[in-house]
Amino acid sequence: MKNIIKFYMLTFLFVASPLFAVEGIAVINLQEAILETQTANDAFKALDEDPDFSGNMEQAQTLQADMQAIAEKLQKEQETLSQDEIQEMQKEYQEKSQDLEFIAGKIQQARQETAQKIMMELGQAATSITRELMSAKQIKLLLERPARGQQSTSAVLDFDAELDITDDVTSMLDVVAAEATAEPAE
Repeated sequence: MKNIIKFYMLTFLFVASPLFAVEGIAVINLQEAILETQTANDAFKALDEDPDFSGNMEQAQTLQADMQAIAEKLQKEQETLSQDEIQEMQKEYQEKSQDLEFIAGKIQQARQETAQKIMMELGQAATSITRELMSAKQIKLLLERPARGQQSTSAVLDFDAELDITDDVTSMLDVVAAEATAEPAE
């Protein structure tokens, strides 16, 4: 009897499996598609080369190194330092920490502004390309997938990588951008 039930269950799974395969569904992370384009890479490279931005990055690295040196010195010499010296070093560490937090905020703001600019520049083209892909691949339902490495806040909990059209959109955006830069030269 158990073998007959197993046989029927296996038969049901093989016969019903095409019913569970859903055609016309895909997932995408449009922001990731846009921010992985060559245009975005060029914009972030230009940001990294900007004197103000690179100065902030250097300042942040210096502050981190100073904080680490203070922490190591405190740890090594805590037994021999007076209470006043310890408090002075803790105060200096706190001041550098606040400075680092301020600089990090400026760095983060510059990165966000660059990302927003890129999203504004390429958003309309990405939407158009996504619609074309949906039509070409006969996609009837397109779901937003979470960014790689981030916890899901969307309705998509897990998906087969074959359903992801993010890289397709990125590639097509790169082609459109390459064609746009080639046109003025003609």
